[in-house]
This record gives sequence, structure tokens and C-alpha cells, in this order.
Amino acid sequence: MKSLAISTEDEIKPSDLLTVNNLKVWFPIKSGVVQRTIGYVKAVDGVSFNVKKNETLGVVGESGSGKTTLARAILRLIKPKDGAVYFDGVNVVKANRPQMKMLRQKMQIIFQDPYASLDPRQTVSSLLREAMLIHGITKNKNEATQRSLELLRKVGLDEEHLYRFPHEFSGGQRQRIAVARALVANAKFLILDEPTSFLDVSVQASVLNLLKDLQKEFDLTYLFITHNLAVVHHMSDRVAVMYLGKIVELVDKGSIYYDLKHPYTYQLMAAIPLPEPEAKKKEVLLEGDVPSPINIPPGCRFHPRCKYATEKCRKEEPTLVERDGHLVACHSEVDFSAEKETGESADG
Repeated sequence: MKSLAISTEDEIKPSDLLTVNNLKVWFPIKSGVVQRTIGYVKAVDGVSFNVKKNETLGVVGESGSGKTTLARAILRLIKPKDGAVYFDGVNVVKANRPQMKMLRQKMQIIFQDPYASLDPRQTVSSLLREAMLIHGITKNKNEATQRSLELLRKVGLDEEHLYRFPHEFSGGQRQRIAVARALVANAKFLILDEPTSFLDVSVQASVLNLLKDLQKEFDLTYLFITHNLAVVHHMSDRVAVMYLGKIVELVDKGSIYYDLKHPYTYQLMAAIPLPEPEAKKKEVLLEGDVPSPINIPPGCRFHPRCKYATEKCRKEEPTLVERDGHLVACHSEVDFSAEKETGESADG
């Protein structure tokens, strides 16, 4: 079995646009008059993975698993405690100011809440021109306005929307503006932090399809964070499953439905409701709550909620290793296909 961790920059594959190696984000817990550090919230605790050019890597997991903190650390919006993030050969964690300006242009994020991510004091035209001005994308105001209009049309809006303020738009329109803003500086890598969770169900599909179309047109690479497991198959090429600050399984999008290796992934997928009201499947419920990242259980972090846990699971933390084409962090080798009832599957 081969471990995923990367030891040197030389081992990064040319096809990888992003490589994350043993990334840790720990938030100190202060106490007392002198604010002495008495512990840490280990939000991200030793995460390693890669994202290939033009690929979409989905990141799923329960609330509190560290998905958004991971995204912010990749962009260095949060300073990691340890580890490395290589984007196009540059170590983001150690990049200097000029390098970070270049990286900010290429790496963008679309936030979850379209009502909070746009400055209410700026018009759409001002929002889009600001990024072009900072990065020197255009030579003058007219050129910036023309480019803004071209991008707005690509995301489904028109010239009349250029001079409106964010409060004059619906949630779906605001998220389209956020997409245009991310692309205005010629970004190549977008982090999509649950971009449709605040939108009506009727609008979600159109925004997701827009993102897929833009990915093909602009040769984009996505890190797609979501709670909605139903959209993973539609959007992602591979899926990373996070639990309590670590990746516990990393698989291609087909295998996450039919060939699971980790008990947590199996229980997540089994919890997806079937689209047919009369359809039946074996009920599998996740017991208990996610443990506190302040007091992480010894051994496997999932063992207090896992019915397959052994004594080894309670004492020794599993590493992310390759098993039958998967990357999985689990001591048990359970055949989850035998867990399903005959003729029934996790996706119905």
C-alpha cells in the first residue's frame, strides 16, 4: 500500500495544477489574563491531495469536517500551521508579496452566501473593474467596461445589470455576478464553496450547468465543496471525503456510488433519500455527533461512531493509503456491497 503524502517539490506531477501536502490549520485556544495557549482546535489536521488541470475535485463531509477551512488555507486567506500548498509549481504558504499577487489573480473563490460576498456600496461595473485595475488586465475604463459586459453575458446577464447594486438582484443573479468577478482576472483555478446552497432548488441546476459550461470554455480547474451529495456525480471527476479535519477516502465519482471502502463514506451515501417515494433500501444511520476538534478521539477519528471498529482502530490512527484503486484511511476491509439489500443500491 502506497501513502499519498508528498515529500519534496520535485515529486509534483506536471499534470497537477494544485498539490496539497500534509496541510494543518490549528486555531489556538487562549485562557487567562496573559492569554496563554492551552490547546488547539484542529480544523484541518494533515491533509494531502492533488488536483489535475481541468479537473473538478469534490470535497464532501458533515458540517465541522474542515472543508471551508481547507479552502481558505489553500488560498492563504488563513495561515496554515504546517504543510505546503503548491499551485503551478509555487509554494503558496511561503510565497512573497509579488508572488501572492500573481497567485491571487490565478486562484479565486466563490463563496457560499451571495448576499454577503458582494460589496453593497459598489455597482456591478465597479466590482468587476476593481479586479482588472489591481491586476492590470485592461488599459482604460472603456476596455474594462467592454470586458465586464462580455463576462456578464457569458454568465447569463446583460448590459443593464452593469450599473445596478447587489441588493437589486436575486440570489441566483448575485452568484452569477460572483462567478463573473472570479473570472475577470483570468483565473484558472476556482474554489466553489457550496455555491448553490443559498439558492432556490429551481435555480441551483442552472448555476451548476453554467459552471460546467464555463469550465470547458475557459479551461478551468475546480475544487467543489458541497453538502449535497446528489450533485457530486454531476460536477466532480473525483471526490474527497473529509471527516474531522482529515480526508478519509478519495475516489473517482463512479466508485463513490458503487465501490466504497470507508464506513463513513458508505453511511453518507446510504443517507441520500431515493427519488421514488415507494422505493425501499436498507436504512443506515450515522450514530452520534462529530467529536469536538478540540478533543479528537485517539486512533481512528471515526471509531466512536463506527460499528466495524476494532481494538486497532481505537489505538492506531490509519493513514491514507492506496487500496484497490482507492485512497482510503481505514484499518477494516469491509465489503459494503454485501451490506446492501439485493437489487438495491445507494443511489436507487
